[in-house]
Amino acid sequence: MKRYLIIQLARFGDLVQTKRLLHSLLSAGDAEVHLCIDGSLEELARLVYPEAKVHAIVAHGAGAPASLAAVLGRNGRVFSALASQRFDEVYNLNYSGLSFALSRLFPPETVRGYVNDAGQDLKDSWTAMAFRWMRHRRTGSINLADFWANLAPKPLAPQNVNPLAAPKGRGLGIVLAGRNQRRSLPPRVLADVAQTVAASRGLSRLALLGGKSELPMAREVLAALRPGVAAHVENLCGRTDWRDLTEEVSGLDLLLTPDTGTMHLAAHLGTPVMAFFLSSAWCPETGPYGLGHTVWQAVTPCAPCLESAPCGLGLTCLSAFSAPEFLRLLAGKGEGLGLAVTGLRSALDELGSTWEPFHADLPSASERERFRRFLKRHLGLNADFAADADLAEQFYLERDWIGLERKTCKRNFKAYV
Repeated sequence: MKRYLIIQLARFGDLVQTKRLLHSLLSAGDAEVHLCIDGSLEELARLVYPEAKVHAIVAHGAGAPASLAAVLGRNGRVFSALASQRFDEVYNLNYSGLSFALSRLFPPETVRGYVNDAGQDLKDSWTAMAFRWMRHRRTGSINLADFWANLAPKPLAPQNVNPLAAPKGRGLGIVLAGRNQRRSLPPRVLADVAQTVAASRGLSRLALLGGKSELPMAREVLAALRPGVAAHVENLCGRTDWRDLTEEVSGLDLLLTPDTGTMHLAAHLGTPVMAFFLSSAWCPETGPYGLGHTVWQAVTPCAPCLESAPCGLGLTCLSAFSAPEFLRLLAGKGEGLGLAVTGLRSALDELGSTWEPFHADLPSASERERFRRFLKRHLGLNADFAADADLAEQFYLERDWIGLERKTCKRNFKAYV
């Protein structure tokens, strides 16, 4: 039996987006997959990945023991248990001091992604190349789930990752905000969007989703809704654990959301998503995976911006979502001419998640398609594409050709060797 370890110490959405990689490893045959995650996500990990052996450590502050000694003791026990096992391959998905420390428990030749070799924190060739293409986010980006999946020797076919999304009968779910408030619709705008979508689809039940910290926003949304709509709202903010949230999302007709972990959970469960991407959120990178989803992507010249940098333009990317013409577009009564927003439907190709415009065009479409052809050839997915010398010059470095004996390098470079 092959034994694999995935180190995924990031947050809710990243955990769910690990699905294609995890199932790629399981689908290889007689395999056992271990998953090391932050303890705050342990219940969710067991719900989403019942096939995996979950190891929970303290990686974030949430739910951590009160004392440093307790944290070290808890993590030390898990580290010792992991170090005692022989893993054929270790997939380290996070660039952090803790994940690098974890990777040091294993022979460097078995580690994919971020690896410590001879005392140096390094990236393998596929990950290093991704850092280069991420400098060109508009034109050089792929879905995060597909990036992680291609660390594996044989990624699962994209169409086998998530079920086809279809309405389930329990109304409209509304995710109030993501971790980054700048990427979310303000309460008044969200209320207008929600009641427009509910009316256009004949959905009477509305469920507000979020944690306790979203309760003030929930009250603002309720106050902004028409009384006849507000009367049918169930405010679930702060009232759901991971199991409750999963059950609620699994029964919805549609989930309205910014770029959030709940969005990825809905895609995992086959619940249709209508997402609103603005600010640093960029649909080709982190849109909901699978068929049956819609994203409204802000396409102002500054999008996508850098999440860590302050906005000096007054969040101009938000203006399209608050425009009356956008509401008419959502209701099917307008054309949305002049709005700096693109409507996209989810699609799949050999590489993975992609998007087809149904309202306006996503900027730099031809350059992005050229980049996808380059990656497909690079990964050996389609040898019919001609070699692109300009992109090869841009994204390959001479040092990438060193160490081709490593399995990931062999697969990732075979189309150009």
